[in-house]
Amino acid sequence: MPELTSPDLTTAEDTRAWGARLGRLLSAGDLVVLTGGLGAGKTTLTQGLAEGVGVRGPITSPTFVIARVHPSLVGGPALVHVDAYRLGGLAELDDLDLDTSLEESVTVVEWGHGLAEDLADDRLEVTLSGEDTRRARVQSHGPRWADADLSDLGANG
Repeated sequence: MPELTSPDLTTAEDTRAWGARLGRLLSAGDLVVLTGGLGAGKTTLTQGLAEGVGVRGPITSPTFVIARVHPSLVGGPALVHVDAYRLGGLAELDDLDLDTSLEESVTVVEWGHGLAEDLADDRLEVTLSGEDTRRARVQSHGPRWADADLSDLGANG
C-alpha cells in the first residue's frame, strides 16, 4: 500500500491546484475516498479534482443532496461527488447505487472512511490534515495503483 504526502497546501488555490494534478491521473472506474475534519478542504480538493478530470461545475458540497453527478466537458468520465457525512452507515451508502456508475465514472466520496472502501478494491484514500498549512496524505490500494507514478504529487515531486 504505497503512500505519499503532498507539499504544503497553504491556500485554497494550492489545494485546488494539487487536486487538479491528481485529477489528471484519474480515469473511469477510479474511486477517491476523502477524509479530514470540518473545514479541512475536502470540497476544495474536489474542485481541483473536477478541473483535472474536466467536468462541468460548479463543485459545491453535496451535504444536503448527498450526491451530485458532474458530466464531462472533454469526452471523459463524469465525476460523481458524494458526501457521506449524513449517511447512517453502509446500507445508506449502498442505497445510492454507486456501484452502477462506478466503472464509467470517477467517484469521489467525502467523509467516506469506514464506508466507501468496500466500493472498489482499487482506490485512493486521501487524508487532509493541518489548519493554516494543510497536507494531503495519499494511500493507494489495489492493482490499478500498484505501478502508477504518483511522484508528481509528493512533497518532493
